[in-house]
Formats: sequence, structure tokens, C-alpha cells
Amino acid sequence: MDERSGGSSRSTPGLFPGSESSSPVDLGDRPFRDYRLGEYLDAVAARQPAPSGGGVAAVSVASAAALVAMVARYSAALAGSGALPGAAEFAAEADALAAEADALRIQVLADADADAAAYAEVLAAYRAPRDDPARADRIRAALAGAAEVPVRIAAAGARVAVAGARAAARGNPNLAGDAMTAVLLAEAATRAATELVRINTRLGELDPAPLAAALAHRATAVAACRAVSLDDESN
Repeated sequence: MDERSGGSSRSTPGLFPGSESSSPVDLGDRPFRDYRLGEYLDAVAARQPAPSGGGVAAVSVASAAALVAMVARYSAALAGSGALPGAAEFAAEADALAAEADALRIQVLADADADAAAYAEVLAAYRAPRDDPARADRIRAALAGAAEVPVRIAAAGARVAVAGARAAARGNPNLAGDAMTAVLLAEAATRAATELVRINTRLGELDPAPLAAALAHRATAVAACRAVSLDDESN
């Protein structure tokens, strides 16, 4: 914890194409959705507190959600074409899947910002003087806040995994690989978010309820992933 508490700057040397110099990339207070891909990866790779595991998990869920929305929209376009048995019946569900995936993508990117803010609170709490009588309570409160965000990320990941499994099973078969990628990515991000909840719960000796919720979300995502894998093995 102390290793990453030496500063809160979100500037980092640029390594993406066109910024190979040592000039810092000033991310400022922009939300995750406004980052360019290269500067986002530079920021993750830098020796600085954030973005870190929670933000990466959230972006992974958002990426999976985008894939689900794409597959759903292509699948909806098959309605009435006769190219796929049951396409017309799936069209309405595909539209709903796309809308849900879009909403989850927006939501979980906001959670990436919330995760960075929550982690900043944890670092600030640990930097408090050790003789401060309120330090322990402040750390515990900050860890509780930091545990809440990955629970939301795990919840979104589980929903994306389920939606992706549905799209893989009934959607456009030409995009089955994209749907499966979405499920696998969402499941991995849900696992990661759950472990972050576990870590914060242990460090703060917190109420186990948030971890139990995250574990339930993980189980949902794992089941969706297993369903996709079994479907693939049966073909």
C-alpha cells in the first residue's frame, strides 16, 4: 500500500505512437471514456496509483458489453431475411440485449472513474499520521468504499456475460467468436473485481456481505462462460 502512496499525479511518460518522448501525458480529470487508447495503456503501465486493477476490470467489462451490443445489432438485422432459423423471433430480444449492453457499458465506465476516486481515498487514509487516533477508522471507511465499487463492476460483468452467452446461443453465427470473446472477457473481469473486493474486505476486516454479493456475481459469470464452452464443445 505504501509503495503506491507517494503521489497522486495522473501524468505518465507517453509511449503510444506519436508520443515516444519523455514528455508526460497529462490525463487531468477527464473521465475514462475520454481517454485515447494509447494514453490509457500508458497510464496503466506507469508507476502511479491509478488507473489500476479496478479500472482495468471495468474497461474490460465495457469492452465486452460493446461486443455484445455489436453481435445483437447484427443479429437483429437478420430478422425477416430467412437467413437464420428463429431470427425473427430473436429480433426483439436482440434489440433489448443491445440496449442493455449499451447501458452497462456507460455505467461500468463511470465505475472505472469511481474506482480511481475510491482508491485515492484509501491512499490518503494510509498517508495520515500514524499517531492520528482517527487513522484506523479512516482507513477502514476508505477500504469499505473501495470494496463497493468492484462489487458494482462484478455485477455489470455478470450481466454482460449472461447477455453474451444469450447472443452466442441465438445470435448471428458469423459473430459467435465475438460473442464468446465477450463472455470470456466479462467472466475474467468479474473474477478480478471479486478478488479486489476480497482483498479490501480482508484488509479492513469488513462486513462480508459485499464479498458474498461479488461471489454470487462471479458464480453467474462462470455459469455463463461454462454454458458457452459447453455449447462450443458440442458442435
